[in-house]
Amino acid sequence: MVCFPHCKINLGLRVISKREDGYHNIDTCFYPIPWTDVLEIVPAKTISFTNTGIPIPGKPEQNLCLRAYYLIAEEFDIAPVSIHLHKVVPMGAGLGGGSSDAAFTLKLLNDIFELDISDDQLKNFAAQLGSDCAFFVDDKPMLGSGRGEILDTINISLKGKHLVIAKPDVHISTAEAYQGITPKMPVQDVRNIVENTTIENWSGVLVNDFEDSVFSQHPIIVEIKQRFYDEGAVYASMSGSGASVFGIFDKPKDLKHKFDQFTYWSGAL
Repeated sequence: MVCFPHCKINLGLRVISKREDGYHNIDTCFYPIPWTDVLEIVPAKTISFTNTGIPIPGKPEQNLCLRAYYLIAEEFDIAPVSIHLHKVVPMGAGLGGGSSDAAFTLKLLNDIFELDISDDQLKNFAAQLGSDCAFFVDDKPMLGSGRGEILDTINISLKGKHLVIAKPDVHISTAEAYQGITPKMPVQDVRNIVENTTIENWSGVLVNDFEDSVFSQHPIIVEIKQRFYDEGAVYASMSGSGASVFGIFDKPKDLKHKFDQFTYWSGAL
């Protein structure tokens, strides 16, 4: 069985406070993007994981897809499977690609073995694998709080807009990004801005708190953001903790020739 794990962007990302468990409380809007990996899971005699496409660092047995399998196997009597992941969405990009792969593994195993696990149960499993993993159980925009695992519906649609994403050859770990953050309570929360302000007025108001520290360390990222605005984007921002930057346009925009030194994706929302 094959599925296509999609990535996400963050519309606003405020770091509100540090928690006793070492994580941070955040306020963000996760928005699904149709840039996908390819995930195939088939029955097998022994459990295995392979991948093609973008090389995945680390040991295969530590991959989130395998961890998702073992998490389900602890609760349900499921047979071994062969998992193959064709990796397209870049890592260290703030797009949640690895979390999406893990969540879609959970969903695919649920379908293959007819486990009848509810979406709420799947989200509980997913939250054990990554802070933003639970978001990918549903295929719709969600408000994220807590460390990103607490989800609520939000009234936002970018349908008809065109998205461009560019990622320089920079890898930013989440831990590295948080080192430059001073948590604080924002004047306006993300929901209020997204639901009550037009996209043309988001710039400077719908803020990603990671930008200041990441921009100072990697000037190429702020340069990409400014280039999107120069090309007519109605809104541009870094996604997650970086290093990808997205621009939202009213009309289709082919900028590949201007960003040919970066990983690039564009498409309709």
